[in-house]
Amino acid sequence: MTDLILGAVRQMKHLAERQRVVAQNIANSETPGFKAQDVAAPDFGTLLGGGGGGGGGAGVAAPRVAPTAAMVALGARPGTGTALIADRDTFETKPDGNTVTLEDQLLKMGQIQADFAAVTGIYRKQQALLQTALGKHGG
Repeated sequence: MTDLILGAVRQMKHLAERQRVVAQNIANSETPGFKAQDVAAPDFGTLLGGGGGGGGGAGVAAPRVAPTAAMVALGARPGTGTALIADRDTFETKPDGNTVTLEDQLLKMGQIQADFAAVTGIYRKQQALLQTALGKHGG
């Protein structure tokens, strides 16, 4: 697979996970004390520098934080493999401690949909280019 296709696949997986988390936020919009979450953007640094294997690609990585036992005792949850982060776009906290604003979450859903459509378009164009290069003309 080309780096472009790998990047598109990774972005689609990220957007699917982000959509799941935003939907969970919406479902918990009336749950007292619920804190809105988001998914950290994936690290595309591994796709820089080309071709895999060996040398000198650009290594950019976000730090990973693991909760301590004291943090877990206070209610922090250990990571689930995806980098869940506190939603940075919360502008209000309800009196019951809930930080979900439905308008913000719906705007995020719209952005996720637009991003997914863009990535899908890139993926389709790449596939069409590959088919043309191979001499296969689609209808």
